Amino acid sequence: MEMAKRFGVGHPTVREALKKLETIGVIEIRHGSGVYVSRSEDVLVLASPDYPGTVTKKLLLDLIRARMALEAQSVADAVQKATAQHLREMRRLLNTAGQNLADDDVLNTINMSFHRQIALASGNAVLVQLLDVLRDLFTEEQRLILNIFGSRERDHEGHLAILDALERRDATLGVKRMRAHLKGVEDAILRHGPVALQTRPKLGTLPACLRALRA
Repeated sequence: MEMAKRFGVGHPTVREALKKLETIGVIEIRHGSGVYVSRSEDVLVLASPDYPGTVTKKLLLDLIRARMALEAQSVADAVQKATAQHLREMRRLLNTAGQNLADDDVLNTINMSFHRQIALASGNAVLVQLLDVLRDLFTEEQRLILNIFGSRERDHEGHLAILDALERRDATLGVKRMRAHLKGVEDAILRHGPVALQTRPKLGTLPACLRALRA
């Protein structure tokens, strides 16, 4: 409340600014405790907090194709390195997704968490951070992709198939299923009509708020 008053912005803008600062390692948000200044030296890749962006069909295709290259490697490494705890968390996430197929907000969050869990299981810190940047930059685009893809059930089945390959410790099958899953999304975007240019929603004076908070 104090920061919202000081910077002359709404509470959602402050929350978004704090999330961005947490992503780049400037602060740590401890739920139930507060917000603490910190500087993590583990952060290698950063998303631009000032990126305005527009939604186009080409951007959606570029996003999926970038993810395809990264996540094929991610799942191949995860087959070798995933612990039982990683696999249990993936199963828990997909069980939750299966119970929320009609809730796009929950489903989008859970789906991205599943892909992130695979990256974590790969043990490759750079892959995790690259996927985090894509997620942070393109949250709205990911939601649009979910709507374009259409079948939540088919998308969910693709995730279950990937997890099955991970549990079998079959890298070839895991890569094949990950590529097929993302290729299905790419094909849905290609079949879709032109995506009208759409500027991201403005978040008040978020960039200024970020710069002030950094200072």
